Amino acid sequence: MPSLIMGINDIPYNKYPRGGLIMDETYDVVVLGSGAAGMTAALRAAQGGLKVLVVEKTARLGGTSAMSGAGTWVPANHIAAKAGVQDSSEEALTYLHAVSPAGWESDEAPLWRAFAYAAPQMLKFVEAHTPLRFKLVDEPDPFPESPGGKSVGRMVTPKVLSRRILGRFSRSLRDSTLVTLFDYDEMVRHDPYHHPIRTGLRLLPQLARRWLTRSGGQGTALMAGLIKGCLDLRCTFLLRTRACRLVSDKSGRVTAVEVEHDGSKRVIAARRGVVLATGGFEWDTMMRKEFFPGPVDRIGSPRTNEGDGQKMASEAGALLARMDQANIYPCLPTRYEGRSHGLPVTYQAEPHSIIVNRDGRRFLSEYDFNIGEILDQRDPETGEPVHLPAWLIADIRFLGRSLPFRWYASYDKRWTVRADTLEDLAGKIGLSPQALADTVKRFNTFCDEGVDRDFGRGTGTWDTYKSHGSNNTLGKIEKGPYLAFRLNRSILGTKGGARTNASGQVLRTDGSVLEGLYAAGLAMANPIGTRAVGAGTTIGPNMTWGFICAGTILGQGKKG
Repeated sequence: MPSLIMGINDIPYNKYPRGGLIMDETYDVVVLGSGAAGMTAALRAAQGGLKVLVVEKTARLGGTSAMSGAGTWVPANHIAAKAGVQDSSEEALTYLHAVSPAGWESDEAPLWRAFAYAAPQMLKFVEAHTPLRFKLVDEPDPFPESPGGKSVGRMVTPKVLSRRILGRFSRSLRDSTLVTLFDYDEMVRHDPYHHPIRTGLRLLPQLARRWLTRSGGQGTALMAGLIKGCLDLRCTFLLRTRACRLVSDKSGRVTAVEVEHDGSKRVIAARRGVVLATGGFEWDTMMRKEFFPGPVDRIGSPRTNEGDGQKMASEAGALLARMDQANIYPCLPTRYEGRSHGLPVTYQAEPHSIIVNRDGRRFLSEYDFNIGEILDQRDPETGEPVHLPAWLIADIRFLGRSLPFRWYASYDKRWTVRADTLEDLAGKIGLSPQALADTVKRFNTFCDEGVDRDFGRGTGTWDTYKSHGSNNTLGKIEKGPYLAFRLNRSILGTKGGARTNASGQVLRTDGSVLEGLYAAGLAMANPIGTRAVGAGTTIGPNMTWGFICAGTILGQGKKG
């Protein structure tokens, strides 16, 4: 394996574990952050012949991406084409225009186009220059009936890989709260959340082999493959190092980064550019309260996602945008690195349960993939959430649907509220007893009729897919004791940051290009925002923007 530390190959690895020191402090490209966006940028820049440094704040590589399910939304990809799926970048662009938030087109249309055409190239490039191999997932777009939507073909996921391909640095790969012995496709097809024993027995030989070989799917496979590709192209990594400040020359071009490592600061020059891929700001309490006022239940990303990239970009004169956008999804309580954490799981769409707002009324289909966007709806005048606090209301049969649910619920004893009657339950959680009783009665009527006349729960391509074709998406709430679970926003990663153009270049507050600075992933102003247009519209687009940033850097070098 090539050395992780360029310039000190004569020094044994164990002298400088997990990154060590850098002797040569001038690089062509400095990438801040080691998640999927940053690693894709580093991979393309290095493959193009540039000298690349990846600066990682923590002792673990992979960022939020390593903790993800690694469902990867890539329209018009070559894997689907081989399977006979008809798709094109133009169809994807039509879809993005049809389903993206109203009013965003004027600002984001050029970025949508850039993504739609670059995403298929990105996936081919990654497979060509890393050990990663992707497979098609039989999953529809969340809006398959919309113009340009597809019922299959745009979701892929990495096949299982072993951490051992990283050699001495396999232990530096960030762990996940997810069960990564399964790949994303197996999670979708076998549903171990509901059928853990049956799934375990069915896949026992594969699972045993993976455990023995330290192999995994999902984010583990994705980041192992990307990191290995960067190692093979002789990228340099510096771990346990915080980027503190962007350094500009007299013209205002970003030319270097000031970093702090082991208590000392140094300046690392970037001849061709700096790529911000530092993740979100969800763990910065003040920023989170400013841009996400109201209750937040849990956070599902590394605790070091504190908005470093957003702060540095702003200080350098960049325009920040979409700061109120995030990847929001219900999370179960769990533990990560010894502390409370969130685990994203679709537990809110079980029979015998509904979601109600602070008025005790239903306000969505519990199957809606964009439940996070609905939970986060704001009052246009105050900016405060209009539905929160929200609650999942269920009868006792809800607990019999999933053994893992009970396990994770035990991590937060106060999360489950029980009462013998709906009236008592309403009193315990501060809802109007009459409003809750009326809501449950109305829902039970829909269950008798077999049709959710308010929100269409259980209908449509997405609902049918998520319920595995079952018509058992409803289920009356009538058997005590009754249960309530707090269900507010849980954040997997904020999606606001430096505003960029379609080439990934960061823009100043006056709209001009801030030369030498690029942004990708959760550190950029996301052109899709909170709304998920595909189940993998964090990973796929993030990788694509890293790919675009590196392509721009390489292209500018050719012009010069």
